Amino acid sequence: MDREWNDSQPIYRQLRDRVVAMILDGVLKEGDPLPSVRNVAAEYRVNPLTVLKGYQQLVDDGLVESRRGLGMFINAGARTLLLQGERQKFLGEEWPRIHATIQRLGLKAEELLNGASSRSSADAAPSSSTEPNPPRDKEKR
Repeated sequence: MDREWNDSQPIYRQLRDRVVAMILDGVLKEGDPLPSVRNVAAEYRVNPLTVLKGYQQLVDDGLVESRRGLGMFINAGARTLLLQGERQKFLGEEWPRIHATIQRLGLKAEELLNGASSRSSADAAPSSSTEPNPPRDKEKR
């Protein structure tokens, strides 16, 4: 998990979102334990009650269960539940803005697909120089 916090939302919510991302990315799988509240609080230098509040949101969402004396564990079906929710959230909140931008710019599906594939191949290929104007070996004086 990233150790930086932003001011746009409460830390407990950011903690919750980071655990959600780890579940979606497959880092945390069904049945895996969450790191202890104390460990997370110490590692990220936050109040244990803040961590507990973030974890409690996961419990309330049905993604995590608390086992007395053992800790908190990822529930069976948590990833599937998250995928459904995140897809709905994306389609309801983010996609309309993205779609409006695509329409405004007059982009076509082919351009979007080509742009995405050329960008990912450009990201994979190392560039020859990271400097905007690489120095020449010997310049004329």
